[in-house]
Amino acid sequence: MQLNILDFLTGFLLMNAMPHLIFGIIRLRFLNLFGFSALGNLLYALVNVGAAGAIYHYQYDITSIKQDGIVLGALAMFVIYAITGRFLVSLFQPRHKPILPDYFKNE
Repeated sequence: MQLNILDFLTGFLLMNAMPHLIFGIIRLRFLNLFGFSALGNLLYALVNVGAAGAIYHYQYDITSIKQDGIVLGALAMFVIYAITGRFLVSLFQPRHKPILPDYFKNE
């Protein structure tokens, strides 16, 4: 079996979208194409999904996505977390203390 670079890029971009979506939802500053903002992370996640979709469409035609379980599963997870992510973060975040204490906080 030979590695197809377009398939690799499609999977890479889809999986790269997930942490940026999560960081955007929880408003964590994380470097992305648009800087360090939470909104930039959300936009970058959408750019990654759009680019992956464009590559997939170029390679296979977008209508064949219903037979590709891996890509369909990755997209489903992305959409589910995009819809429920803010709720899940607000549900569980107040109950947990930070793992590492903030040593640099002014007391």
